[in-house]
Amino acid sequence: MGAPSAWLQRFAPSPPGTALDLACGSGRNLVWLAGAGWRTTGVDRDAAATAPLRGHAEIIDADVESAPWPLAGRQFDLVVVCNYLWRPLFDTVKAAVKPGGWLIWETFADGQQTVGRPSRPDFLLQRGELLRVCTDWRIVAYEDLFEDGVNPRFVQRVAAIRPPLAA
Repeated sequence: MGAPSAWLQRFAPSPPGTALDLACGSGRNLVWLAGAGWRTTGVDRDAAATAPLRGHAEIIDADVESAPWPLAGRQFDLVVVCNYLWRPLFDTVKAAVKPGGWLIWETFADGQQTVGRPSRPDFLLQRGELLRVCTDWRIVAYEDLFEDGVNPRFVQRVAAIRPPLAA
């Protein structure tokens, strides 16, 4: 399963509330969130990978790239997206965050194709893209960098708070 995202651990707000882990895969972030007291929902298209997670969270098996959004009308205190990018979902993902809620997104950025997967630039964030996605949100933290080491990678991350509703 692997360790949860350090970015998520650093910026997950408290107290825990409702959380959505989009493209949750084998559940490294979802299990950590559930253990921290979050009421979690995970969405992924790989039902075999998510089967062991059903005791930790509500799991929705859905291919969000080719089917309707399975969470229409639902909002969460925290939406987490790690190592996943499907640009047509930007507005949908943002709408899934409650006013005053958090979006924590980290995924591969342009340059990653030179050091490993994914190799298609269509699945890599362009410079400053997550900042542009979160225009008018309060940016708590943002990184766009190359991480050297055992598994070098180009990554972009944002932790942002959706503005509360106007009075």
